Amino acid sequence: MTTPLEPVDAALSRRTALGDAVVVAAWTDHHEELYGFLVRTTRDPEMAADLLSEAFLRLTREVRAERTPDNVRAWLYRVAGNLAVSRGRRIAAGLRWLTRTMAAGRTAAVDDPPEIHVLAQEGRAELVGTLDDLSPDARAALLLSAEGFSGAEIADAIGRSEAATRTLLCRTRLHVRNRLELAEAVR
Repeated sequence: MTTPLEPVDAALSRRTALGDAVVVAAWTDHHEELYGFLVRTTRDPEMAADLLSEAFLRLTREVRAERTPDNVRAWLYRVAGNLAVSRGRRIAAGLRWLTRTMAAGRTAAVDDPPEIHVLAQEGRAELVGTLDDLSPDARAALLLSAEGFSGAEIADAIGRSEAATRTLLCRTRLHVRNRLELAEAVR
């Protein structure tokens, strides 16, 4: 006796097997050249391997969702390139943040004039004051972003959509930057 779900399960198994075959064939045909491309792009073999895995993971998701790309090789290059660019942007943003944090957190050296120490304290006080003036959602989003949380994670934490969270972050960063630049100009 067969159950009503057996034909569905068999079809799903065949579709999964066909999808897996597409991914395996793409791996066999393209992983070496794609890895070389990512190494040249990132200049980091370990990062290239991570991005390569992510690209093939995304291919697997697409194939299993029955959205197999027409040209798998081109699709993989596009995804891998986008992943490398996103990584570069995250690193650049992190370096900018680190540079600003290090400059703001710099303590006065023994031979620095006392004005340097006072200006640094005033800058920190202005930042704290600016953060205090923000709405709770804006402050939480900004601080979570500074800690490296993704847009989706921040959106979940503050109860907004990802698009609304991106807008909130953009406006908040602009507001904070303008306030700090104005305070710097006044000093």
